[in-house]
Amino acid sequence: MKFMKSLISLFVASTFALLPGNGRAQTNPPLVAATNAVSYASAVLPGKGLAQHPFLLTGEADSRNKEQTLYVVRAGKVAWSYTVPSYDTNHVMEELGDATMLSNGNIVFCRKVGASEVTPDKKIIWNIESPKGAEIHSIQPIGLDHVLVTVNAHPPKLMLINTKTGAMEKELTLPAARTNGSPHLQFRRVHQTAAGTYLAAHLLDNKVSEYDADGKGIWTYAVNGPWSATRLKNGNTLIAANRKILEVNHDGNVVWDFSPTNAPDYRMFIFQEVSRLANGNTVVCSWCPGGIRSPTNWPGSVQVLEISPEKKIVWALSQWKDPDLGPASSIQLLDEPSLPENPGDQQR
Repeated sequence: MKFMKSLISLFVASTFALLPGNGRAQTNPPLVAATNAVSYASAVLPGKGLAQHPFLLTGEADSRNKEQTLYVVRAGKVAWSYTVPSYDTNHVMEELGDATMLSNGNIVFCRKVGASEVTPDKKIIWNIESPKGAEIHSIQPIGLDHVLVTVNAHPPKLMLINTKTGAMEKELTLPAARTNGSPHLQFRRVHQTAAGTYLAAHLLDNKVSEYDADGKGIWTYAVNGPWSATRLKNGNTLIAANRKILEVNHDGNVVWDFSPTNAPDYRMFIFQEVSRLANGNTVVCSWCPGGIRSPTNWPGSVQVLEISPEKKIVWALSQWKDPDLGPASSIQLLDEPSLPENPGDQQR
């Protein structure tokens, strides 16, 4: 495993000297086994289950297991997986968030306590650890040899890192309303757009904001609890915010939305990553730990939904055994034509 020691030293010196010395945030409860499961899914789910699409799936906070797993599913079966420990050496839970398979087959992913790039033969070729008191919930490949990393901290930082040389080629300080306490909820999925701007889901500050290349705010939209925001090719912004999905235009007008009231036969929880497909449908991860705390109630809930423009659910994935994919936070459909390392290329 290649650790970016020079990068970490620079990062700690420039940023983390400002952090309070109270240790990592968010100590988690012990692992709990799931028993006596209650089903919340419809009896017959639309779509083809695991065979609907090939995909890469990650899920955070699966407290049932000693490991957290990234899954690649092809032809209805798990074709590849990679695990990280559920807890690091400081007993802080590793939370799988952003994950992207590149065109060369490597996967770039974050895990709260760090971020890595892993090859198909499961070799880590790049890695960074989040220093004490900080968390990484957002990573985006920029080409095949750069990553955009957002670090929740005091202050939060956005960094462009060359994964070949270890050099930090750009660093911006992002605004955050709260400057003390845990940085856990500051940001999710801060990504560069095709236009070179940065679109940030301010989870704690209840807004989505866009910043120019120098970090100056150029657009904002107030919304409660945004987990992800993506800029569509039509210029609108697709947002997943707790229990609703919104497509808003530049003027802040909602032009499409979806919520559990549109599909009363399904019980839905916290919407995390959301994306728009080439066929016009919308795919979203429904993360269950935030909606039903007890792991005994997770099996049977729906992890992924594909929704038509008419708000009809055309695919619902509920896969809790043979294999058990666990909670869902991030999904990349591998049958969408795109170069995933090109910013904005996956959005329609």
